[in-house]
Formats: sequence, structure tokens, C-alpha cells
Amino acid sequence: MATDAPPFDLDIAQLRQRTSAKWATADPDVLPLWVAEMDVVPARPVVEALCQALDRGDTGYAFGTGYAEAYAAFALERWGFGGFEPSRSAMVPDVMAGAVELLKVLTGPGDAVVVTPPVYPPFYAFAEHLDRRVVEVPLTADLRLDLPALADAFVAEAGEGRAAFLLCNPHNPTGTVHSAAELASVAAAADAAGVRVVADEIHSPLVLPGATFTPYLAVRGGGSGFALVSASKGWNLPGLKAAVAFAGPEAGVDLARVPEEVGHGVSHLGALAHTAALRHGQDWLDAVIDGLDRNRTLLGDLLAAHLPSVRWTPGAATYLAWLDFTDLPWATSVDADGGAFRGDASVRAGAAAWLLEHARVLLSSGPAFGAGGERCARLNFAASATMLTEAITRIGAAVSTLR
Repeated sequence: MATDAPPFDLDIAQLRQRTSAKWATADPDVLPLWVAEMDVVPARPVVEALCQALDRGDTGYAFGTGYAEAYAAFALERWGFGGFEPSRSAMVPDVMAGAVELLKVLTGPGDAVVVTPPVYPPFYAFAEHLDRRVVEVPLTADLRLDLPALADAFVAEAGEGRAAFLLCNPHNPTGTVHSAAELASVAAAADAAGVRVVADEIHSPLVLPGATFTPYLAVRGGGSGFALVSASKGWNLPGLKAAVAFAGPEAGVDLARVPEEVGHGVSHLGALAHTAALRHGQDWLDAVIDGLDRNRTLLGDLLAAHLPSVRWTPGAATYLAWLDFTDLPWATSVDADGGAFRGDASVRAGAAAWLLEHARVLLSSGPAFGAGGERCARLNFAASATMLTEAITRIGAAVSTLR
């Protein structure tokens, strides 16, 4: 049921009744802080929209541009950007399904898909399943886009065939919010090389206080690109599948090449829920963002108290923390299967495997995020203060045994 209570205050006993991946995957003694689900109840407008649809038997196929119109209105109000044009949009089942269909249009087998690791693992899996070559251009040491390296990669890969850049904006797992200047540099380099940009902007509603989000389509030169958007992360609706692909002014003809039947996989109830969230759920979203801001501060305090050797640059968006465990005193006597960092096999296991075994805290494994993730793990702080405190306390206690 929906509630007006503050976010992230749910009791863990309530949460363990959930059957979604975040909770069903974990054993009863494990604290799950991994997959991108928030520990919240849904916004009241979302619940009301779903209940009304069920009451009227409105459970058919998704149709129309209502979702795209709602997102366009949200973007105009939230960021002052009026360039999400519903006439240049298409509903897709989810953001990655949309990325796949756009990559099919923009590239062919053997062509390059540029990514900026550490980055969302499905970028690798879906591109490779399409028989595309994944080309890594890692983030800089301060977790920003490496603009000169990207420009070089664009030139090199476009010379070998068609190429696309999967841009994560804001960035997952680091929470980096790319600046308007950075995005304009990306657009200029991509345009000069003939590389097409597909921006995953699923986390854009979750920009935290102190940061400003810039849609990729808003920057000079972004008009030949695409943006994939969804309310699923901002309002915790990943189980209600729906997303929208928007094309820039110069890319509409390419979006029109995506087969119409792709839209048949969109959940009608999902589209209704997402539309209600965007149109009527901004107060709920604001409360969640305030809660995430408090949790971001709490996480920093907890790490300083219990894990001062862990490196973390607090992100400006999302509820994801990219934790670097490189400086911790991992014991060489710990079995490699437990995830200690001793040799290639144990590095591939990553910190998350060790933490699950020894602290009973489940994080997302760093190596899956590509270059730069070998000694890292991703933590989801969209949880209660109680659970965050217990999780970091457990990890600190487990690590202390290795000193």
C-alpha cells in the first residue's frame, strides 16, 4: 500500500516479505544492498493509477504517446529543457531493450560500442550478444569522462566501421553527473567522427542536492543522439516494464527504423504507472531525494568510523556508492574462493564475494563493471539508516579480523 511516511523507514521484517530479486536472492541473515531497488513503498498516485486501471479492466496493450508527453513535461519543469519531443519518441520495454534496438539500427556485427567503465554491466552483455565489439575508455582517476581518450577512440573506431557510444548519464555505478561542458565535448567529438551517441538517462530523476543534470539532447551537437528514459529508477518501478526512446532533431529518421513490434513488449500497466509518477509523483520524488541525501551523508560518516581505508567519492546522483577496497589489509591466507585479492582468480571474485561470506552483506561485484572494478564493489544506500549502519558495522568488524 502507499503511504505518506518518510522514505526508507520500513522495518526489515516487512522488507523480507518481498519476493523481488533484491530480497529473494539473499539468505535470511544477509543484508542486501546490491541490486537497484529502493526500500520504499510506492507513490500514492502510482498505486491509485494501477488500482483504477484494474477496476476498469484496463489490462490490454500499451498505446499512444501519453508516457512520452508526461516525461517531456517533467523534463521541462525539472530541468527547463523542452527538447524531449513526443513526435520523435517510441515506447520500448525498458532502457536496455531500447538500447539494443538502437544499436541494431546504428551499427552492424563487428562494429564498436564504446563504454566508459566502471559502468553498468549489461552494457557489456547486451552489446556482446549483438556481436558488437565493446571498446573500453575508462573514467579518469576522479571518475569523470576522459574526453581526450574518448575523442581518440571515436576516431579510431569510426575508421573501422560504424560505431556508437553508450553513455551513462548520470553514471552508474559512480553517481557522477556529467557537466554540460563535458557532454558538449562528447557531442562535438562524436559528431566529428561520425559516432552515434545513445544516452541511458534512467537515473536522471535522482540527481541529489548540489548538482545539476543536463540531458544529452540539450547540449550543442546532441541533436543526432538518442536518450533512453524511464521512471523506473526514480520511482522504484523496475517490475512495471516501460521506457521511452527519444531522438534528437537529426535522429528521428533512425528512430523510425526501430520495428513497431518492439513497442508491443511494453507493459500497459507499467506505462500507466510511470505516467502517473511523472505527472503526479514529484512530491514523493522530492522526499526520496531528501532521504537519499541524508543517507549519502550517513554513509560517509559510517565509512569514516568503521572503514576509513575504503575510498569513496560521494556521487552527485543515484543511490549507488562505488567503494574501492584496494587499501584494506586483505590477508593472503584467505582462500581465493572467498574473494581475497590474491592472484587473478581471486580478483575476479572481487570484494563482494568476500564481504558476503565474512560479513553477510550483499553488494554488487566490482569486476562485472569492467576496467577499474577489480577491487571495488557497488553499494545501494536506498535503505533505512538502521540497515546501512548495521551493514557497515558488520563489514568493519569482518575487516578488522584481517589486521
